[in-house]
Amino acid sequence: MTTKVAQKIVVRGRVQGVFFRKYTHQKAIELGLKGFVLNQKDSSVLIWVEGTAAQVEKLVTWCWQGSPLSSVKEVLHTTEEPQGFESFEIRPS
Repeated sequence: MTTKVAQKIVVRGRVQGVFFRKYTHQKAIELGLKGFVLNQKDSSVLIWVEGTAAQVEKLVTWCWQGSPLSSVKEVLHTTEEPQGFESFEIRPS
């Protein structure tokens, strides 16, 4: 059985209003990840992601690229306890 890990990722820069959540959702599904993405009031994007360490690391790396119109300035991530999400969803702010 593969060990699942969880990361809380905060992405800062021009990441709201540029389809960042939509592209994050697509990438997470492509990588087989579970969790959610949402816009925060401070103009950052919060991503909670669960999967294998390799899957999660691929998403963290991808966050620096983001959506075509985004301009990422910072990607912060911390290790968390997995919550057992069943899917990956875009949550309202």
